[in-house]
Amino acid sequence: MTPTPPLFLLLLLSLTGAHATVDLRTAAAMAAGLCKTRPTDLVFIIDSSRSVRPSEFEQVKVFLAKVIEGLDVGPNATRVGVVNYASRVKNEVSLKTHRTKAGLVKAVTKIEPLSTGTMTGLAIQFSLNVAFSEAEGARKSNEISKVAIIVTDGRPQDNVKEVAQRARDAGIEIFAIGVGRVDMSTLKQMASDPLDDHVDYVESYSVIEKLTKKFQEAFCACSNSATDVVFLIDGSKSVRPENFELVKKWINQIIDKLDVSDSKAHVGLVQYSSSVRQEFPLGRYNNKKDLKDAVKKMAYMERGTMTGQALRYLTDNSFGPGQGARPGVTKVGIVFTDGRSQDYIGDAAKKAKEHGFKMYAVGVGNAVEDELKEIASEPTGEHYFYTADFKTMTQIAKKLQINICQEEDPCECDSLVKFQKKVEDALQALTKKLESMSKRIALLENKIV
Repeated sequence: MTPTPPLFLLLLLSLTGAHATVDLRTAAAMAAGLCKTRPTDLVFIIDSSRSVRPSEFEQVKVFLAKVIEGLDVGPNATRVGVVNYASRVKNEVSLKTHRTKAGLVKAVTKIEPLSTGTMTGLAIQFSLNVAFSEAEGARKSNEISKVAIIVTDGRPQDNVKEVAQRARDAGIEIFAIGVGRVDMSTLKQMASDPLDDHVDYVESYSVIEKLTKKFQEAFCACSNSATDVVFLIDGSKSVRPENFELVKKWINQIIDKLDVSDSKAHVGLVQYSSSVRQEFPLGRYNNKKDLKDAVKKMAYMERGTMTGQALRYLTDNSFGPGQGARPGVTKVGIVFTDGRSQDYIGDAAKKAKEHGFKMYAVGVGNAVEDELKEIASEPTGEHYFYTADFKTMTQIAKKLQINICQEEDPCECDSLVKFQKKVEDALQALTKKLESMSKRIALLENKIV
């Protein structure tokens, strides 16, 4: 049941009127418990070695508490655990222990530093074996994201590279936050790809709170509507094998930001060169892990660049009911190419848009911008992207993720709209009551006179 907005919020919104800002609406939604984040098993792994002063450790706990405040905490939503480490490892909070924000935050405030060495590898291994185990409250479903946030300020005294790889292979997404004198190469060994999104550095613990918003947003999903997304990927010989691997990472970066499930986002993948090959149709994989594994296994085709033929395949096959497309669901095509098409694209590009498909065109290197604009939906400035270097594709993935999410504020989703309507309805009812009371008071005053 949706909670009734508290009176102070109604009064606040009535005073600000129609000019209430997005920040105010967001704050109101969070206060009413309507801002939902995607279900996640989240474990903080925090360094409390002797190099972390007691006052600095308190700042780490404040950071944890603020991130938790932005989450949708609950047994069927986000579960949070905390692993504390130095020379030894201590499981401070299990994923199964606290089911409310208040209980979690209270438990975090009670954590004490261990003040010995820095065995980061041991802490990651413990998290993999214990903190993320079903016995400690981790969920088995592939639709539940598993995330570890490591906060450390020094060089580990053990090996982290191999154990971090094992954790990532097990489906755990790792964010690494370094503070002060931290060894940056170690952070990169621990973190998931793309490193730009998963490695953060702050100069001191006093400013670690500035990362709060990033992590609150990181757990938000595009969950407001069902979407069928098909990637159409250029596998021509000009791409080259090493760059094709970067393209696959780029695809998975976008998949990470989608709410993949039976009822929400479905993803299909098509590769083309001189011919067209469907890697997998829409709906075959309905969880992120299987989807990303399938993308990683895509073999490089090489040969030519028949973009027009590939676009016809997308329109005639990929978005057809026989290939898993759902009627009445938004269709999004993401076309990637690195060069000029060897066939005519005009008719096929036009047909895709006439069918109502939302088309994005992404070009790298020798891609022709006029062709990208011809493929892209209107307004073209929001639907085509170009970069000269494969290594900078990460930035395009961020922009595409925002657009697929319909450029919404992380908290500004269907529930917020419903909340606003409830507030407006309540205000109207309150106004009518006040008007009625004013009339009655006026009548009473007349009678007294």
